[in-house]
Formats: sequence, C-alpha cells, structure tokens
Amino acid sequence: MPPNTTASSGQKPGKSGRKKGRRARLILIVLVLAIIGGIAYGSFWSISTVRASFPQTKGSITLDGLSGPVDVKRDGYGIPQIYASTDADLFMAQGYVQAQDRFYEMDVRRHMTAGKLSEMFGESQVDEDEFLRTLGWDRVAEKEYETKLSAETKKYLQAYAKGVNAYLKGKDGADISLEYAALGFRNDYKPKEWTPVDSVAWLKAMAWDLRGNMQDEIDRSLMTSRLGPQQIADLYPQYPYDRNKPIVQEGQYDSVTGEYRQGSDTSTGTGGTQSSAGTGLANNTEAPSGLQGQLSGLYKVLDDVPEAVGVNGNGIGSNSWVVKGTHTITGKPLLANDPHLSPSLPSVWYQMGLHCKSVSEKCQYDVSGYTFAGMPGVVIGHNQSIAWGMTNSGADVTDLYLEKLTGNGYEYDDKVKAFTTREEKINVAGGDSKTIVVRETNNGPLLSDRNDELVKVGKKATVDSAAPDRGDGYGISLRWTALDPGNSMDAVFAMNKATDWTEFRKAAMLFDVPSQNLTYADTDDNIGYQLPGRIPIRGEGDGSLPSPGWDSKYRWTGYIKQAELPYEYNPKRGYIVTANQAVIDKDKYPYTLTTDWGYGTRSQRIADLIESKIKGGGKISTDDMRQMQLDNSSEIAKLLVPKLLKIDVADKNVREAQKLLEGWNYTQDADSAAAAYFNATWRNILKLAFGNKLPKELRVDDQCLSVEPVDSTGPADEDRRVRECGQREADSAQPDGGDRWFEVVRKILDDEDNDWWSAPATRTDPAVDTRDELFKRALTDARWELTAKLGKGIDTWSWGRLHRLYLKNQTLGLEGPGFLKYMLNRGPYNMSGGEAAVNATGWNAAGGYTVVWVPSMRMVVNLEDFDKSKWINLTGASGHAYSAHYVDQTGKWIDGELLPWVSTERAVDAKTSDTLVLKP
Repeated sequence: MPPNTTASSGQKPGKSGRKKGRRARLILIVLVLAIIGGIAYGSFWSISTVRASFPQTKGSITLDGLSGPVDVKRDGYGIPQIYASTDADLFMAQGYVQAQDRFYEMDVRRHMTAGKLSEMFGESQVDEDEFLRTLGWDRVAEKEYETKLSAETKKYLQAYAKGVNAYLKGKDGADISLEYAALGFRNDYKPKEWTPVDSVAWLKAMAWDLRGNMQDEIDRSLMTSRLGPQQIADLYPQYPYDRNKPIVQEGQYDSVTGEYRQGSDTSTGTGGTQSSAGTGLANNTEAPSGLQGQLSGLYKVLDDVPEAVGVNGNGIGSNSWVVKGTHTITGKPLLANDPHLSPSLPSVWYQMGLHCKSVSEKCQYDVSGYTFAGMPGVVIGHNQSIAWGMTNSGADVTDLYLEKLTGNGYEYDDKVKAFTTREEKINVAGGDSKTIVVRETNNGPLLSDRNDELVKVGKKATVDSAAPDRGDGYGISLRWTALDPGNSMDAVFAMNKATDWTEFRKAAMLFDVPSQNLTYADTDDNIGYQLPGRIPIRGEGDGSLPSPGWDSKYRWTGYIKQAELPYEYNPKRGYIVTANQAVIDKDKYPYTLTTDWGYGTRSQRIADLIESKIKGGGKISTDDMRQMQLDNSSEIAKLLVPKLLKIDVADKNVREAQKLLEGWNYTQDADSAAAAYFNATWRNILKLAFGNKLPKELRVDDQCLSVEPVDSTGPADEDRRVRECGQREADSAQPDGGDRWFEVVRKILDDEDNDWWSAPATRTDPAVDTRDELFKRALTDARWELTAKLGKGIDTWSWGRLHRLYLKNQTLGLEGPGFLKYMLNRGPYNMSGGEAAVNATGWNAAGGYTVVWVPSMRMVVNLEDFDKSKWINLTGASGHAYSAHYVDQTGKWIDGELLPWVSTERAVDAKTSDTLVLKP
C-alpha cells in the first residue's frame, strides 16, 4: 500500500486539500501580520506584502551586463531551464533566477559559512558564530578563489554574482522574501551584494556535513572511561566483507607501479585496519585524564553548529547505482541517485537546466540536474553524453589532536611553538559586538577555545607519562582537508562538460573536498565508479582515535595520489552500487581510507534487488529503479523477528502485540502496525543492552527519551522536543539503530549469555541476564511505550504515526515566534521507510522515531533517451512560503512518485508553463 501522505494538521489529502491549506494559511498570515503591523507601525501588512517577493516568471526584464537575450522556461512545478548564447550570460542568468526563488536561503547560508549569523539573528547565534569563525570557512574559500581556481571558473563565479546582484538592485528586504519582513521587527538588517567567494564557501559547509568519522573518534575515546578495549571493539565490529560486498570488486592495487588498476581480483595490497579500540589516544599512547573532559566539552561545542549544516550520524549517507545496458530494457545504462541529508525547507537541492542555444567554444554547456542555490553549475545530473551521481564515501579526512599548551604556545617535538592567532569581530544585531581570538597549532584551529568549560578542564588536566610537563594544560585541535584551499569548484564545471570516461576522471581529480563516491554512465553504454578526494596518509595512527599533537610521528605525511584511488569501469557483473559501504576490501588496498564505513546493509539490499531482476536474463526498467529506491525492507527485522516470536510472554497485552509480528513481511509501510511494534522493540533492545552501559557523556537527555503520546502532544511541544533533541540524537553514541548496531547485535545474537544481554533491575522489572530475558523485557517495554504514544488498541497503531517528518524553515522556523513557525513550516507527514533501509527515512533510536534524515531528492537517468529520465525534490523550486512551488513536490515525493525530467529543447518547450526573457 502507498505511504500515508496526510499531514496530521488535518488537511485533506490530494491537490484540493493542499490548496485549501495554502488559502487558510494565507488568510491567517494576513490577519496576524495586520495585527502585528498595526501595533508596530500603526499600519498593517496586506496580502500584497506576502506576495511582494514572488518572482516574475513571464514577460521580459532588462539586465545590465548581458551580451544577448536569455530565455528562462519554467514548467508547471516552477523548475527553470535557461537558454543563453554565451557561458557568461548562462551563469549570470542562473544567479538571477536562483536569487528570484531562493535568495533568503542563499543569504542565510553565506552568513553561516562566514560565521556571521549574529548579524541577522542577534545574540542567540554568537556561540555558533564563534565556532564557525574558528573553522574559518570563508577565509579558506577566499584563498581558494584567489589562488587555486582557474580563470574560467572565476569568470563564471563573477557572472553568477553579477546575476544575483542584478536581482537585488533596488529591492528592500520585504521585496526579496517574507522572512526579511519578519526580521524587520527585530533589527534593521539589510541584504548585501553577493560575491564569488560566497558561492565557493558553501562547499565547505557541505564538506562539514560529509566529513567522515570525527564523531566516532570522539565516542571511542569517551567510552574508555567506562568500557574496556574488548567492549569497545564489540561496539565497532569489523566490516563484513564476506556478506556485504564493497563497491570495487574487480580491480587491484599494483604495488610495483604504485597505481590502482582495473583487472584481476587478486589481492596485492597490505590492507587497512579497523579501529584499535584501545585507549582514548591513537596507537594506545596513554592519554592524559583531561582528555575525557575535553572531548565531553567538544560534544557541546558541536551541538551548537547550526542545523542548516546538516545532521551527522552513523546512518546518514546516500544511494546511487548504475546498471549497464546489457541488463536494461533500453539497452543503455540507467543511473539512480538519492542523497540522504537532514530535511530542510526549502530543500537543499535546486533543480534546473543550463543550456547553450548552440554549444560552441563561447558557450560550452548543455547540462541539467541538481545544484545548490548560491552556486553556479550543476552538482549532480547529466549533459547530453554522460550522467553522474554521488554518495558520501565516508573517507576519514579529519583528525583530532590533543595539544599540550604552555604560555603563548604549544609543545611539538619537545619544543614550544608559537600559536598562529587572529582576531575575529562578531557583529551582533541589536547588541554589542564581540571579539574573539582564534588560536591555531600546526595541526589546525583549537576547537577547545570555543567552550569555557573546555578551557578550564584543559588547565586542570592531571599529569601522566604521556605529558610529563603539564604547562598550561591541554587543548583539542582539528586537522581537516577542507581547511586547505582546493579546486572543487573547478571540478563542478569540468564534470558538466565531460563527454566520456577519460574526461570525467580528469574532472574527478579536481574534486578534492568532500570526498564522494562518483557513479558514471554514458550514451555509449559504459558505466564506471571513481573515488576522488584529498585523502590523507598518516604517519602513526589510523585516524580512529585522537592523536598526540606534540609528537611529529602522528602528522599527515601526504595524500593518496589520484592514480592510486580505487575505480571500476565496465565490471563484468554489469552494475555498480554505492551506498556508503566499504569502497574496497582492506586486503586489496595498502591505504586506510577510513575505519568507519557504513556496514553495507543498504548497498547489499540494492545489489540483491538488482540480481533478482536480472536473474535468468531479466531486464531492468526506469520504473524498476524507482521501485528499488522505495524498498522499505528491514534487514534487522529479518534477523530478530524469528527469535522474538519464540519468546514466551504471559501478559496478554504483550502477547497481543507480539502476534503483530506473525506473518509480517518486514516491510516498513506507513500504515504497518507490525513495523511500529518491531521498531519500538528494537529501540528498547538497544537501550537495555547497550545504552545504559555507555558513559554519561554519551547518553541522550531524559527529555529525549520521553514516551509522550504522539497524538496528544501539541505541535509546540513536539517542535520543542525535535529542536532540542534532534541534533543530539543524531550525534550521540547512544545506540542510533543504524546498521553498525545491526552488526553489533548480529555478532552476539547466538551467544545467549553474553554480558551485553544483562540489564539491571528497575522498580517494576527484575534484572535480566540472558538474551531471551532481555528480549522479553524489550517486547513488554515496547508494548507500553506504544500504548502511551498510540493508544491501547493495537488496531489503531501504524508506523507512520510514530515515524513523522517535519519540514522546517532553517532559521525563523526554528527560533521564531509560534505564529511565524506555523507560517513557514510544513508537516508533520506520516512516513514509510526506516533506518538502513533503501528508502532511508532515518530515525534515531537514541531519542525517538522522528525522521532525522531523508532521501533529499531522487532521480533516475535514462541514457537511451534523456527525456525519459525522472526526478523529484523533497520540497519545491521556491523558497517563498506561499508560492505554489514551496512544497508542491513533497506529496509526490512521499508517495514515491517521480516527475518527468526533460532536457532537449523540444521536450522542454512542450512542458513550459511560463517564459521569461532576460534582455541586455
């Protein structure tokens, strides 16, 4: 059955219900703003205020700087296709059009990357700004622009900025977006002109979201306060290469030439290693006792990073796979992609086409796909020769270093080195500015300076053999590839123009940060995979634990060369799957890419679905690819349910719930009562077996573990819980229920007396010492948790009532007054899918069932006929709250539908609803 698409706000499903909802909200906004406006200014806001920022999409507009006319054709969903005669005109028009739809989002993003949110939102953002200024993304982006990027890329960035500024010219905040009108009540903020560096800096924010295993690095160290080496190793099991295949299966590293190459499956590498899981410092170096306090404080610092940057957790990732024409109905490849990111409103992605009216030296692009508002080019998509997708590789590109501080410097190889310092002035809307000093070691910025408690702990850290001279204490610095200038912006344009595998790989060489799995297909029926990125080679240590910054042996010694990075081209099996699993078997590769892969549950499920389709010569269609993206199967349920059904429970109410699992097909549809009960049981198994045994620093606050009734919790209370717990849920080492925990439980499942199966007595329950006793208690706890949340009658239970998606404006929709949140936010929506399912509507068992990451878009590219490709976005093209295109794709996205994705001019014309001509 299809997922339940009805939001619990009471709106009717379908198009008429959405229209009525928009009208009701519009009437309310006019009334509320009229009252507020009357109080504030002695006048009132009319409906014209609400609509003032809606873009002009028909007729013509004159823009200074264009060399010729540009056509902007929008379909019925407001998705633009731009046609120009020069590259500069094309990207100038892209800047103008994106600013029309999304400038407020763009403005917030650039303030975030620059650590200047306080300029827009006041004192509440100062802590976040301090941390972001310490990282210095905008400084790195400026160096990147000045010293690294090609002259051609700079020209495009300048043209894009010119287009954005042409849109801003002569407009007040209220003319640009409703949010600026609301901000006008709080401060006198005025949007400034866009710069090329603003575009480059956003890639740093995305790199932060996809940075790798920093959280695991912290978690493992904090665990040492309560757990021994073997217990920590139990919680970070080896990757199951025998069961969940890595991405690359038909290649090898040549130790003679020092290159990775396609060919024999023979092992020649020395192999990377998994986490040593020893003490809190790399390679079992004895850690100062202050490290625990430092890392605990760093948890708090990371919690302050704005939600707009995204959620990090073991379950977050993406799916992309490509199937060769041998196995498709069309005889040409099909390529699917759905990146998993935290839900946001508007969606992080922006759909568009960029077309030269005639491709030539002066106009080189004919590309369509997904990009970010605020950045020229297309990030994921296709041109007329190739298509490409991306998933996070998980490569470990960050290391934390414990630094010994003394006086105005830090110790390094028994000498004191001076900090590199800079002052950062933070301007605060409606308040006094604040100046901070950022200190850096030769490893990177001191993150610990951004938390007063960290500084205190560092000064009080006790002395041990690792640090015989205490000096002034300890600090924690960050080494991260994204803090060095790179060429990723060059890579975007190079990919957009690539016409074959060779050109695509050359483009990938420029894609240094973030490191992504790149899937590839072309119209000549070739498919491929390339791991790009600047991935460090370490001296000592494997990156799984913080390293001693005072010892040069732990410095990075270089980066893996492009020729040595794994790739695969036209493998014999005829398909390639990337879903955050291991890139390559550790015994076939000499370098440690990471110790913290995803554990391959999604990737292997996708591979199994493909194999089931092509078995016996079967062929895969575009719709088959779509249906695979919607697969809701729970792999952990397949493992546990047979054992849960054997548990003898006496309580008739618990037995009634247990019977829901009989005959269940393990599919997590929104209307499934069995999925609700199983996931509640799974959550309670994790809490009983593991959660209460972890150090207190890694446990989620009690308020995040509440069992408030879902349907009786008011929107404000639920919004508060999600806001206060959401990021901590995602980042906490408390069991999140992802596929690492699948593997943890799988390893001990048949050891019925394993110590992990013990749980202490409570006021109502006796202690348990065996697996089945713990399972029985989890079944019971889950029954009463769902009774509290969903009601006593199990016939009313459904997974979707627990597993809900909230779409929120990432600024005023989080921190604004209640009426403004109602105006800007949408949902909740009842969702299918689940943790480590292909349909990865992720939730976090540490804090509840709320959706914390989603397939942020879905696409299927048909290389035989690009006009038969399909796509969908999480929300819509527009960032304007009352535009018809604010969330007009959301209902179809929830239902698993895809929209037609046309790219040839004839097909675009047939779908065009509005045409705007930009004239010089």
